[in-house]
Amino acid sequence: MNATELHIPQSSVHKLLCTTNGDAALLYLYITAGNPPEDAQQALHFTASRYSCAAATLRQLGLWPQTRKTPVFSGERPQYSERDVLNAMDADREFQSLYGEVQRVLGRNMTTEELKILLGFIRYLGLPADVISVLVCYCKDRAKAKGNLRNPSLRTIEKEAYAWAEQGIDTMEEAAAFIQAQNLRRSRLQGLMNILQIRGRTLTPGEERYAQSWLEMGFEDAVVAQAYERTCLNTGGLSWAYMNKILTRWHEAGLHTMEQLQSGDRKTTPKGASGQLGQAELDAIAKLLREG
Repeated sequence: MNATELHIPQSSVHKLLCTTNGDAALLYLYITAGNPPEDAQQALHFTASRYSCAAATLRQLGLWPQTRKTPVFSGERPQYSERDVLNAMDADREFQSLYGEVQRVLGRNMTTEELKILLGFIRYLGLPADVISVLVCYCKDRAKAKGNLRNPSLRTIEKEAYAWAEQGIDTMEEAAAFIQAQNLRRSRLQGLMNILQIRGRTLTPGEERYAQSWLEMGFEDAVVAQAYERTCLNTGGLSWAYMNKILTRWHEAGLHTMEQLQSGDRKTTPKGASGQLGQAELDAIAKLLREG
């Protein structure tokens, strides 16, 4: 298949551009052309590390064609005893190195109960020590970004450890790709909040669902800003439902850039109209707002 015959969704292109990962983009083009992923490393002359990093990035972006098998943790979690912890501290070099590093990152000595939780990360979840160290640093940085002055508890870290294990984040490449994706998501959300002039607070869960869906649609910032301006002009302020209606309409019409939007508006705006939304759309959105 020739490259000119490839059909790449706008949202996928936007995701790849945001990662600035050339290897991931090249790998995506290779597999989108119908080539088997298992042949990509040799065909693209990637080292094993380059291939692993590129594949991990595509998995985090939701662009990998294969579903990765992940362990299913069911039933009661194993209960480790104080003796289990002491034996691990005495004879398990991986655990010896890990608990010392975790205590250093958290800035305190861990209790026996916390050491039991940490032991479970290795023995039950099967996470390597280096991945666990990255996990703890990630949880600490996330707490700091949210304005928390205290470091996260082991119970909080445990919840994230289970999430990582379920997603198959069990290598340094997968961990790095996950953190990069989360940082990118946080940066893009912050950029969207700036466009919407939201400052001094975090988004509510409902607001974040709207925002994330708009980001996934792959709009240019200028297009989102235009939708916000139209929303304010027609409602007197930010209405999430109203703005969502505008952006969903543009997305369905394939209008993701200012050039596409301006061209699309010229084609769809009735002669003599205001240049904003059509009356039928305004009536439909007004009904939505009344019902909401």
